[in-house]
Amino acid sequence: MTTTRHESEERHEAAPALLEVDDLEVRFPVYGSGLLRRVVGHVHAVSGVSLRLAERETLGVVGESGCGKSTTGRAILQLVKPTAGSVRYRGEELTSMSSAGLQRVRREAGIVFQDPYASLNPKLPVNDIIAEPLKVHRRWRDGGPERVAELLRLVGLSPEHGNRYPHEFSGGQRQRVGIARALALEPRLLVLDEPVSALDVSVQAGVVNLLEDLQERLGLSYVFIAHDLSVVRHISDRVAVMYLGRVVETGTREQVYESPSHPYTQALLSAAPWPDPRQERVRERIVLTGDVPSPVNPPSGCRFRTRCWKAQEVCAEQTPELTDRGNGHPVACHFPD
Repeated sequence: MTTTRHESEERHEAAPALLEVDDLEVRFPVYGSGLLRRVVGHVHAVSGVSLRLAERETLGVVGESGCGKSTTGRAILQLVKPTAGSVRYRGEELTSMSSAGLQRVRREAGIVFQDPYASLNPKLPVNDIIAEPLKVHRRWRDGGPERVAELLRLVGLSPEHGNRYPHEFSGGQRQRVGIARALALEPRLLVLDEPVSALDVSVQAGVVNLLEDLQERLGLSYVFIAHDLSVVRHISDRVAVMYLGRVVETGTREQVYESPSHPYTQALLSAAPWPDPRQERVRERIVLTGDVPSPVNPPSGCRFRTRCWKAQEVCAEQTPELTDRGNGHPVACHFPD
């Protein structure tokens, strides 16, 4: 039976929220030269981001490099301290939670980093790398060695290779080790920070298929951060598009990819290659002019206006709110299509 977009949106809203992010802000101080090292400005990395993730759902967060999507992922897990805003996991506020409380939450919420080699300790064998969370959270004595072997099998690796070091594995295998480590404490939520961007295209599909299989088998929820639009389209149920620290459009995968409303989303999809070479040759592209503004001094009003072909006077004067215009497809634009 076919599910309509409206029914899909209603099902999302009715589903219990595992993660809720409201008006999240992250600013980093910029220090001047000299002995006093005074703060002369701030990098506005994340500005008013709001997201919602349901159980067993994948939320894709997509945008250009430097748009703040990785900082958002780290701020969700409190690896980067938010400047303002709210992050609630299963109804509990994380931004004001104690260290002991965060340690408890991190048994259920993990992260997989972009570079599988940099995120693994090169001095430890794989068995010890995967075992580390079990030892930190005092679960090693409860069948720790068996659990490590089980995790290696779960991600498609042989337990016999657990005594090897990270440099003895390929890039795809190292990322599988990182996933196994993130799964050690049986989490419910994983933040996947560009988990396939450092891998060859031929290896990416295997890792993405593994993540989908693990989600089905273990009931996981994902925040999938990436700049590759085709990967996000394949794995995500819902998509949030970010530009210069703000979410400019969000909706179901079909809404964002088939009916993009924000000019920036339209430009991103226009730049993505099409699989049909005949359509690729004749289709029109949207070419953005100018550079991405500095997050230290972002433009007034709409941050995309300096590169937008629709920009008018109101775009410089008023910041467009992320507004649902009646179809469960919020857009932050004064002149959406």
